[in-house]
Amino acid sequence: MKNKILFSLIFSLIFFAGNAQTTSVEKSTYGIQTGLLGIWVHNEMRLTNQIALRTELGMNAGIFGGDFYPKSGFLMTPVITVEPRWYYNLEKRQSKSKNISGNSGNFVSLQTSYHPNWFVISNYDNLKTFNLVTIVPTWGIKRNVGKHFTYETAIGIGYGHQFRDGYGDLEGVTANLHLRIGYRF
Repeated sequence: MKNKILFSLIFSLIFFAGNAQTTSVEKSTYGIQTGLLGIWVHNEMRLTNQIALRTELGMNAGIFGGDFYPKSGFLMTPVITVEPRWYYNLEKRQSKSKNISGNSGNFVSLQTSYHPNWFVISNYDNLKTFNLVTIVPTWGIKRNVGKHFTYETAIGIGYGHQFRDGYGDLEGVTANLHLRIGYRF
């Protein structure tokens, strides 16, 4: 009788140890997102169990108006972003049997973006923009709906530097506030 109990206990421990999973961000995930002010494609690549490097290529949009332009307008410009993200609550979410696939969790990041002056899409002809670099510490959440759909919101305040050739550079405080929905491949 003691042998059967000991055998059952050892077998159970081996079974559970063999099936134990380490909580971790995904090795690599790709997707596309859109929000009120743009569209972006992205990749998140695992660096450690809790840190992923997000790279993003997209089009940021903006709306403007005022004394300089007689009517309001819109513009879209390209943006390249590199963002290390620390998903700090994955273990807590998994322990509560919540979904962590696709890096579904809360994160803290350092969003670094380059807005090159390659081209502008606008309702005004010959609208000029300047190269811009932003570095913004950000807090956000990312969640999955079903297997492929995601939503994400984030907020942060940081530094921006605009390289205005011949007009004097501008620098100062900039914000990152976004609400996006997306599809994960």
